Amino acid sequence: MKVNIYYGGRGLLDDPTLYVLNKMEEVLRELRVSVERINIYEHKNEIATLPQTMKDVDGIILATTVEWLGIGGYMQQFLDSCWLYGDKEKIKTTYMQPIVMSTTYGEREGELTLANAWEILGGLPCPGLCGYVEDLVSFEMNKDYTVLIEKKAENLYRTISQKMKSLPTSNQAVKQTILRTPQMELTPQESEQLSKYVSDDSYVKKQKEDIQELASMFKDMLGKAGQDDEEAYIETLKTHFAPQEDFRARYLFLLEGRKNPLFVEVNQSALEIHYGQEDKIDVYAKLTTDVMDSIVEGRMTFQRAFMTGEMTAKGNFKILRMLDIMFNFA
Repeated sequence: MKVNIYYGGRGLLDDPTLYVLNKMEEVLRELRVSVERINIYEHKNEIATLPQTMKDVDGIILATTVEWLGIGGYMQQFLDSCWLYGDKEKIKTTYMQPIVMSTTYGEREGELTLANAWEILGGLPCPGLCGYVEDLVSFEMNKDYTVLIEKKAENLYRTISQKMKSLPTSNQAVKQTILRTPQMELTPQESEQLSKYVSDDSYVKKQKEDIQELASMFKDMLGKAGQDDEEAYIETLKTHFAPQEDFRARYLFLLEGRKNPLFVEVNQSALEIHYGQEDKIDVYAKLTTDVMDSIVEGRMTFQRAFMTGEMTAKGNFKILRMLDIMFNFA
């Protein structure tokens, strides 16, 4: 059994949460549980990649300290990353125990926040632990408190080992029926790759510079006459088209430097391609003619162009991934 601990505090010596975590680690290791603690503040520039560390765990502990209000920024960023880049199928089978200690007011609200967040993510919450600590020395010397902490660690071990079930909650009902926040439907591998790009400050900076350069180039090219070739890419796409049974989709490619977008409609074995505006589009894609040239020449795929940021897209991303299946230029 493996348990990861994600600590969202600031790592201060007088942080009561650290004392609680140390005691829980001792108990779990005595029970032959592999325990790894990840201090989020030490990974503040790569928080987007931390959800990928849950791949091989059976359960996790989310621990933080309420110093003035709420669960703190580090823990909130970690939960945001779980929502955006986490493997939802893995989260569904992962137990989570919230640990929230407070030196002010709000430990119960913090524990409830973590439990609600994990349920909305689709995970399995365990009974947590919260408490107010006015004097750390007195707290550490109290044997009754130590017993309570140890019991919580044992309960976590028992819950995971016995795979205990819980009753349905309204959080899950809300997620399934009301909470329809648009998300990119990516595979775990794509989520991991995207999270690495997001956490790479130099990559993000370079992407912004490239976008500005492309925008400037686009403006210059709009002023030049005769740039549009109304037949470009049409014959190439038709030549490399592989029909897909029971598949229908409408794509619109916004090619920088061209006045009219390239419209592609697939209706099973039928293919319609022309330049011009259309409505009821499933996927909008924006890219340069250089990137499009690289794709049709077999030096790049649509998926790779999207993952590296050389092509931006919105719409149904399952339909987006079908482009490389229908048009294989390798």
